[in-house]
Amino acid sequence: MLVQNRISGFPVIDDDWELVGVVSDYDLLALDSMAGCGLADTNSNMFPEVDSTWKTFREIQRLLSKTSGKVIGDVMTPSPLVVRETTNLDAAARLLLETKYHRLPVVDSAGKLVGMITRGNVVRAALEIKKKAEGA
Repeated sequence: MLVQNRISGFPVIDDDWELVGVVSDYDLLALDSMAGCGLADTNSNMFPEVDSTWKTFREIQRLLSKTSGKVIGDVMTPSPLVVRETTNLDAAARLLLETKYHRLPVVDSAGKLVGMITRGNVVRAALEIKKKAEGA
């Protein structure tokens, strides 16, 4: 799912849409090291080639085959850092930079998931603001 949709993580919610955790590509890679067989064991090059989408897909398939019955709750990061839907863009961007996270869940006042904000969202919004300012 991560590779197919070109995303590096997703939120985990309960039946009431309350956020309970997040799963990232890092969490899946950690499965590999927990199994005692790190990437370095099978690939001496830690940095993938530019055109390695197929290799990445195959590697993630290999990692997922090692889950040994684990469920999402076993590999997710519980109680993740969140922002409210009323948080201003500057504060969200600063939080992404300070924490070095790639994405943050966005919740409403009741703690229910309403979306995700990513570094890419912030960059696009900043470019739009800049374009509007230059056009004014």
